[in-house]
Amino acid sequence: MTCTEKPKMCMSTVPTNAAPPVRLQTPTGVSMICGGVILHRVYVPALCRLSEAGVPVRLCSNETSITRQGLVDKLNSFGFSINLEHLFSPAPAVKRVIAERGLRPYIVVAKDAVGEYDSQEEPFDSVVLTDAQEAFSYENMNKALKVLQASPKPVLIALGKGRYYLDKGEMALDVGAYAKALEYATGLQAEVVGKPAPTFFNAALADMGVAADDAVMVGDDLENDVGGSQACGIRGVQVRTGKYMPKDEENKKVTPDGRVANLAEAVDVILEQWKNY
Repeated sequence: MTCTEKPKMCMSTVPTNAAPPVRLQTPTGVSMICGGVILHRVYVPALCRLSEAGVPVRLCSNETSITRQGLVDKLNSFGFSINLEHLFSPAPAVKRVIAERGLRPYIVVAKDAVGEYDSQEEPFDSVVLTDAQEAFSYENMNKALKVLQASPKPVLIALGKGRYYLDKGEMALDVGAYAKALEYATGLQAEVVGKPAPTFFNAALADMGVAADDAVMVGDDLENDVGGSQACGIRGVQVRTGKYMPKDEENKKVTPDGRVANLAEAVDVILEQWKNY
């Protein structure tokens, strides 16, 4: 993730009230794994500041409603300069799973992401749920149910387990909600590919060549971004933007290492740490 041009600074209108800053224990460096919170042009300057300081950044996103290249093109149209290889998405991982296990899945997928997956022919023996949006229709979900009921060894895979996400300023049902419906109907347990699975975060760490202690995950999803990263030994910071809700601060299961108003404030914290090394 690089910055080729320093854009005009934009100011966020999100009120502060940040939690104490995150303290990294090892003095070998700082890196950042970023969730979908950067999906707004207002944060271009923040990412540029990290690039200019030499802080490695990787984007871990469960966004599968468009192809990975489509997501990169969308972000770069905002002014970011993101390389495809720095985007970690569930799509390549699930394609490896399909190939390695010889599955013939019925894939519930949004029309803008169809090109991301190899076409599968019937008879199907498994189901893959992506961030399908309008494709989560009664017809498609009922077909997924029938595939799982008919398969002698049914496999249900979900690209994430989020319950809801922010879409065009409003909350919308996420893939995890639809996976739960099929779990309830079939008695199966969905296999999760993507956040919060440990392999997802570990792949980003390996790509940057850093230890978990030297990384910070910044995201808006308390359970999948923060909780998932903490399970891997990565410090997790929640931003009070995106799908954040005030009730997150009362959650007893996941306690973030810090909360900040937005991505720009998270960058301030990380750069302050970076200066001290």
